[in-house]
Amino acid sequence: MDIDVLGTFNTIKATIPHLLKSASQNPNPSPNGLTGGRIIAISATFHYTGMPLQAHVSAAKASVDSLCASVALEYGPLGITCNVVAPGPIAGTEGMARLAGRSDDDLARRTPVGRWGTVKDIADATIWLFSDAGNYVNGHVLVVDGATWRMGGSVGVGVDESMRYPDFLIEGKIAQNLKGGKKGSSKL
Repeated sequence: MDIDVLGTFNTIKATIPHLLKSASQNPNPSPNGLTGGRIIAISATFHYTGMPLQAHVSAAKASVDSLCASVALEYGPLGITCNVVAPGPIAGTEGMARLAGRSDDDLARRTPVGRWGTVKDIADATIWLFSDAGNYVNGHVLVVDGATWRMGGSVGVGVDESMRYPDFLIEGKIAQNLKGGKKGSSKL
C-alpha cells in the first residue's frame, strides 16, 4: 500500500503543477507533435478476477486504477491525460523472479500468446501512451499481458506446481519456491 497507493498518489500530487505547465504549453492535440501533461501509472491484473495469496497486491493495484480514473476526470479538462499500464508476467523482472516458483517455459505455455512478456512490450505500450498517437486515450487501463488476465488467475503465478486450488489453502500450504515469499499464514 505504501509503494503502490501512497507512492502513486504522492507522485501525482508532486508532478501536477509541472504537468499543468506542460499541458498549457503543449495543447492536446498537438500541432507540433509535442505532448502536454501525461501520467502513466503501473498496475497489475490480479484484482480483475482475484488471485489466492495476492490480496495485498490486488487491493493496492485496484487503488492505483481508481486513483488514476479520478485524476483523468479531474485533470483531463486541463490538458492532462492519466492512464495505467497493467503488465502481465514479464521475463527477467524481479516480480517474476519472486512469483514464478517454477520454470519460465512451464508458465509461458499457459499464457495465451505462449510466452512471457518482455520489458520492451511494456516500454512500447508506454511510448504509445506518451506519444501524440495516444492523445485521446484518457482514464484507460491498458493491459499488456498477452491475454493472461482472461485466464482468471489460472496461470499459476505464486503457487508451486504441486499446489492445487483450493486444497493448498485448506491445508495451509505455502509455496516453497518463491523468493522472499511469506513464511507463515495468510496476511488477512
